[in-house]
Amino acid sequence: MGISYNKLQVKVHLNNIVQNYQTLNQKGGCAYPVIKADAYGHGLVETAEALEKAGARTLAVGTVNEAVRLREAPYGGRILSLLGALDEKDYEAIAEHDILALIYRPDQLELLCAQARKQGKLVPVALKFDTGMARLGFGPEDIPDLVEKLKNCPELELCMVCSHLATADQPADKQFVLTQGQKFQEIVDELKEAGLQFESSLANSACILAYPDLLFESQRPGISLYGANPFWGTDWEEMGLGLVPAMEVSAPVLQVRSLHRGTSISYGCTFTANKDMRVAVVAAGYADAYSRGLSNKGIMLVHGKRAPVVGRVCMQLTAVDVTDIPETKAGDRAYLLGGEGEGAIRPEELALWWDTIPYEVFCMLGLNPREYI
Repeated sequence: MGISYNKLQVKVHLNNIVQNYQTLNQKGGCAYPVIKADAYGHGLVETAEALEKAGARTLAVGTVNEAVRLREAPYGGRILSLLGALDEKDYEAIAEHDILALIYRPDQLELLCAQARKQGKLVPVALKFDTGMARLGFGPEDIPDLVEKLKNCPELELCMVCSHLATADQPADKQFVLTQGQKFQEIVDELKEAGLQFESSLANSACILAYPDLLFESQRPGISLYGANPFWGTDWEEMGLGLVPAMEVSAPVLQVRSLHRGTSISYGCTFTANKDMRVAVVAAGYADAYSRGLSNKGIMLVHGKRAPVVGRVCMQLTAVDVTDIPETKAGDRAYLLGGEGEGAIRPEELALWWDTIPYEVFCMLGLNPREYI
């Protein structure tokens, strides 16, 4: 359940998501948009509908529950569940709703085979291999057993083999990316030599932009789909400059008041004015997923100008310095993310001030009331 008790406003520009998808699809050749975790806070069903109209015939979600919700939306294309089955009900749902689930343990393959036989259906599967992330996945040593299990269960149709890159967004770790790519190629080759047919998928957002030799048959763009540049702040930043942010977040100004020199503001008196100032008190705080870590560090946009956060971020209130924005008044909107003009707050910037990454910025702020334009 999202946040429903505030006046924050999250605007999602679906056309920007579609534009980013088209850019990435053109670069990769076969991009499967990743819309897990409620489309990174942008809205699962709404994002899926826009992407389906744009031609996306495979979408990737996280849990099987998300996949079922998407199927019932309804979405008629292929749905890839990246977390696969987590319990018995998930296996039933995978078979019932024709979900392509990632398999990364032998018992998952056995349980799904049993469910496919029970329902009398041909069930598609995808295998996940670990090539360096060291999270979920099979290793090369598991290939003989996997081949045997698949041959003994014709009710399962192998459609895809995947792995996931750990450092594709870090130019300094290029060699690690290339090593993962080589390991994945060796796994693909061995599986095909065993007589299996499938499509191979390795590339994430950063890989699509920077590693044309590692694209394989299909790609899975995530963060770049929503307009965040995976190379922001690095020497490769220009590779992602064509991406357009899709989310903007604003909240109302409740009061504008004077803060005289020597006066402190907010809890703990962590900010004291060194001159006479004007501050705007904005109806947004950590209860609205605007992190307390932004205290005395964050910046909002008011009337197209940047206004630094002063004092601690409170549960539902945050103060910003509007001394140089004299037109500010109660009822104005302060932008926590996005806004108009050159001063618009980019997700990468907000993440930097927040001491996190754009993924978390989107997922958290996207919990607030959304509208689509």
